[in-house]
Amino acid sequence: MDVKAKKHLGQHFLITDKVACDIVHAVKSDTFTKVIEVGPGMGILTKELIKLYGDALSVIDLDGESIKYLRKNFPELEDRIIEGDFLEMQISDITEEKVALVGNYPYNISTQIMFKVYENKDHIVECSGMFQKEVALRLASGPGNKQYGVTSVLLQTWFDIEYLFTVGPEHFNPPPKVDSGIIRLLRNSRVELPFPDKFYKRVVKTAFGQRRKTMRNGLKSMLNEFKVELPENYVGQRPEQLSVEDFLKITQLLYDAMLAMKK
Repeated sequence: MDVKAKKHLGQHFLITDKVACDIVHAVKSDTFTKVIEVGPGMGILTKELIKLYGDALSVIDLDGESIKYLRKNFPELEDRIIEGDFLEMQISDITEEKVALVGNYPYNISTQIMFKVYENKDHIVECSGMFQKEVALRLASGPGNKQYGVTSVLLQTWFDIEYLFTVGPEHFNPPPKVDSGIIRLLRNSRVELPFPDKFYKRVVKTAFGQRRKTMRNGLKSMLNEFKVELPENYVGQRPEQLSVEDFLKITQLLYDAMLAMKK
């Protein structure tokens, strides 16, 4: 029994063993004790992951047809085949151990998956796999690139991100209309931020909300709200020109000004 790819789930099943092997072996750190595969489909990554990680592997899929296929063809996974929506789960509900996330991620929810990784950054110490190439480049891009944006800054605050290689449509069934990109995220040494995460997200999203404007104009609403001036070296810059450390400094400035107003 094969699994039929479902358009509404954004499924494009990888069919090339060499590519699957390269994705699995892109996992490289030794800081995790559990591996979770998201959207295994017909298990082309799963069979390689089992060889390497055995009982440490769990898989999650929303597609009931895939779940049936996996239970039949990978009985060694036993109760580690989880049926459900990864976006609705918390890693801590699955395991309290450090996790490496792997997958051929559905293109239609790839950005949501990355925000889920961000939310679970205390448990997910590595994430690798396949995304639409445009999304993969955006996540891995640094300052000065047109792809650099909100998700780039937020994820790179906590992870070192590397674009590994490109995969063409011919390696999938059905073939997507775009190229795919393999990336790897490795948790960096940052432990916490000196301000609420919600406030940091607000600053980054506000700045990129009008990315063609300078930082002074893009952040005008927040600068006025907290009655603070932007440092001169940032005034004429556009958001895509600033590093993660720059955004952290600007957020600290705004947060300190907000606290001062409350005294």
